[in-house]
Amino acid sequence: MENIIDKLNRDVRNAAATLSHQEARYLVDLYYQMQHNRIVSNNQQRILNEADEKEPHETIAFFGVQYEKVENEIKSVLKKYVESQPVGRWMLSITGIGPVIAAGMIANIDIKKCQTAGAIWKFAGLDPTVEWKKGQKRPWNAGFKTLCWKLGQSFLKVQSNPNAFYSRLYLERKEYETEKNEKGDYAEQAKEKLEKFKIGKTTEAYKAYSIGKLPAQHIRARALRWTVKISLSHLFEVWYELDRGEKPPKPFAIAQLGHAHMIEVPNRP
Repeated sequence: MENIIDKLNRDVRNAAATLSHQEARYLVDLYYQMQHNRIVSNNQQRILNEADEKEPHETIAFFGVQYEKVENEIKSVLKKYVESQPVGRWMLSITGIGPVIAAGMIANIDIKKCQTAGAIWKFAGLDPTVEWKKGQKRPWNAGFKTLCWKLGQSFLKVQSNPNAFYSRLYLERKEYETEKNEKGDYAEQAKEKLEKFKIGKTTEAYKAYSIGKLPAQHIRARALRWTVKISLSHLFEVWYELDRGEKPPKPFAIAQLGHAHMIEVPNRP
């Protein structure tokens, strides 16, 4: 930690561009810790103010402000780190991907070890064929899985932006999943849920499963998971080409199974 602070004190701009992946991962984690602390502090201040309107609770407010300042400083540093790399500049061109998430992607993925987008999906816990069996080591990276969840949430937040490419994909996929659900395509999954889990009979989930359908939140989750996987496959495609100077092999479904539909990368560098 002292090395990071020393670098930032000497020359923030240069330090940001030369951060190691380990240092960047630390700063990404620290950013989210400060964000969490700020939210907790602000919530506590609001609760205290409501309980005692005469007391301003300036001490708690002060720390809330300090947490936010640290957040902004870290984001500024990570932005320089991301901008120093071609794949980072591509990510920043995508509506919904900011410097913190982009830095987390760069710092966690070793593109030289990735031969397919599936390697990134597996690392993120997004490969449905991979199971975490009892007694075995977790087969994905928990921190990176959380980062991918944050990526999905970020896409949701910018749905109203007409330039939000992946948000549009999400909305289209949600409509597709909803249509399949209404046709009963997920009836077996619904039945399995009722058999495997104890679900309160008064819940919306139980009502949906009992008529052979998935609940709305399940449909939204499926659509968002698919969207995140597409965005990761695009990240892989761009990064692979930038790193190796050639396009990656075509996905198995395109090359071997004859599937024709492939979603083009937005803002390809």
